[in-house]
Amino acid sequence: MSKTNSNCNDITVSKPTISVALTMISIPLSMMLWITNLLFKKFYGDNLNETDEILPPFRWFMSTFIPLMMAVFGYLKKSVNLSGALLGIFVGFILTLSSYTFLVCLLTFFVTSSRATKFRSKVKKQLEPDFKEGGQRNWVQVLCNGGMATQLALLYILDVGCGELPIDFDLKYRPSWLSIGILGAFASCNGDTWASELATVLDKGLPILITTGKPVPKGTNGAVTPIGLFLSLLGGLAVGIANYLMLIYIVDADLLARSPPQWPLMVVGAFAGLIGSIVDSILGATLQYSGVNSKTGVIVEQPGKDVIHISGRRILDNHSVNLISSVIMGILTPKIAYLVWP
Repeated sequence: MSKTNSNCNDITVSKPTISVALTMISIPLSMMLWITNLLFKKFYGDNLNETDEILPPFRWFMSTFIPLMMAVFGYLKKSVNLSGALLGIFVGFILTLSSYTFLVCLLTFFVTSSRATKFRSKVKKQLEPDFKEGGQRNWVQVLCNGGMATQLALLYILDVGCGELPIDFDLKYRPSWLSIGILGAFASCNGDTWASELATVLDKGLPILITTGKPVPKGTNGAVTPIGLFLSLLGGLAVGIANYLMLIYIVDADLLARSPPQWPLMVVGAFAGLIGSIVDSILGATLQYSGVNSKTGVIVEQPGKDVIHISGRRILDNHSVNLISSVIMGILTPKIAYLVWP
């Protein structure tokens, strides 16, 4: 018992130690970026728009400290491997720099999806031959889940600058479109992750293939259940709620009062989570191979000896399906939001 307590104390002490170390790294790094911003404004200010402002040092600090913190603790908890952590720093930096509302979308997806992946991992090991304890996302998975949002955030920085703006398609069409696109991409990824990671172990019945409606083994690409679809809606809703709460907290109250209502962000998140999961399932059922090993009963994604084909063709893998789904929802969600926003 004493040994266990000693280990727990060591872990408790190490967390603030890591935080201090990351702060020591983030402060000079953020100051360098701020000074670079000052110099750029001084020498090229004549070519910039009048609305362009020099970002304060605190924003540069947050844009470096938070991604570093996420990457280090994600790596220590085995939610990402080294390559995933390194790319995650870049993704987090761009999203935090552009808007704190984008950051909370990323945080909600990263935290909740990691928890969902770890949920009842022993059961998942029996269904997935390549299942890794804790998820351990690599750079490919980080790119496929966060690439579309990062690209839209870069466009947001180039077109709008850095800062938080309420959704207003009439007066601020482009920033509103990009903001909803980022929400849609993350809500889609989170909804699909909740559905695939939680419904697999929570639903005791067999799922059905979304293209045929026929029962298929658990773990089949493109298989859905009512519980899974509901969880995908909740996963997207979680991202939408986080986005909404951050927006009303950080944006000036007078500006919000002059803007359209922002509560539809929660509805949009739920929509993107559900529809994104359906799009992912359709792609998985048609363009992703699924077979069952007749000896082990494990679902595999490539043909081979003792493998009985269930559905799909061997065109895409799971990473490609995730990337395509996030791209589709990153484009589709703002189009739908524009049509229905009050």
